[in-house]
Amino acid sequence: MRYWLIMPAAGSGRRFGAASPKQYALLEGRSVIEWALSPFLRDARCAGIVIALPPEDREWPRIATRLSAAVPVVAVTGGDQRSRSVRLALEALVGRADPPDWVVVHDAARPCLAQEDLDRLLEQLGSHSLGGLLATPAADTLKRADSSHAGSSSPVAETVERTALWRALTPQMFRYGRLRAALDAAHAGQRFPTDEAQALEWQGEQPLLVRGAASNLKITTAEDLVLAAAILRARDDGKLQGAHMRTGSGFDVHAFGPGDFLMLGGVRIAHTRGIVAHSDGDVLLHALCDALLGAAGLGDIGQHFPDSDPRWRGTDSRRFVTEVVRMLSERGLAIVNADLTVLAESPKVSPHRDAMRSGIAALLGVAEDCVNIKATTTEGLGFLGRGEGIAAQAMVLLGEKAAWRARS
Repeated sequence: MRYWLIMPAAGSGRRFGAASPKQYALLEGRSVIEWALSPFLRDARCAGIVIALPPEDREWPRIATRLSAAVPVVAVTGGDQRSRSVRLALEALVGRADPPDWVVVHDAARPCLAQEDLDRLLEQLGSHSLGGLLATPAADTLKRADSSHAGSSSPVAETVERTALWRALTPQMFRYGRLRAALDAAHAGQRFPTDEAQALEWQGEQPLLVRGAASNLKITTAEDLVLAAAILRARDDGKLQGAHMRTGSGFDVHAFGPGDFLMLGGVRIAHTRGIVAHSDGDVLLHALCDALLGAAGLGDIGQHFPDSDPRWRGTDSRRFVTEVVRMLSERGLAIVNADLTVLAESPKVSPHRDAMRSGIAALLGVAEDCVNIKATTTEGLGFLGRGEGIAAQAMVLLGEKAAWRARS
């Protein structure tokens, strides 16, 4: 199956109490929105992403340069209500999405979506005629306040029976045509649903509740960042607790040829020469793929993406990394860190190092400080010294997830 992701991110986040919107707050070395996007950027089922932003958003261009994935990302100006932002993002898919296509809507302020929750949502709704949402049953005792009182305290009006109550989360997933029509009907009546499911409910529909993890929290106040950081750290620790460690190395080289740019670490760099290659010739990502495959005992990049296969002609090498990461995940392997070296007389790597590092970290699903990029020359020696080509080498460390070991 495939789906389109919509991420409404046009809100001001007044309750967060910071100068910039909460989706740009720093969390474990990355912005909140980068964490929110990461499960989708590395998901081959995601056909494209549309993000609805505030007018004249100055933060997003900086974030966008750090994103490195084969999934195309488009930004549009959002509205003054969440539902208006979603509707404007849906409009950006006209001519690309068909009425029965799936649209997944995820909050930019939810950085802790677990891959297994996304997989469960897609699996359980894949054949559903309408769609549904991740949700978690209410666990706390619920009190209804006396509506005649306002402020930080209020008398209890009643205790609410919680047996059938669920707390709505995101992602929410609906058919493109059905969601678009429901939002149009709501807005025509000057009604603005607080989530996509409510718009369908107003049409008499019954979206399906798919159980998700309570850890999929939404950042509302600064204190929520502390909880989110703890969840993300615990998740990483859980991946590797009692793990067997594996190392892998990779090396790739390409000759220079006609052209005025080259791809390196997922970044397009202006250069006096191009690269002779079947794909885009990104030596750094090719070396990285070989290192990851080697650590997993899965051969090399030529076995999985042969240059004799026309499917890979001119391919963005980030697709290769995304596919290799998927292979590792299927085998219960988690990436710990990657140390990468570019060997060339030119181009200069330092102006592009940060963009490469953040993009590769996003592809691998790790924090930026888990990716290191170095560059060196060969002091004028050999074909590299003569400026005839460019090479790269990679070293990676993988950990075997404890949960996987227990199953096997």
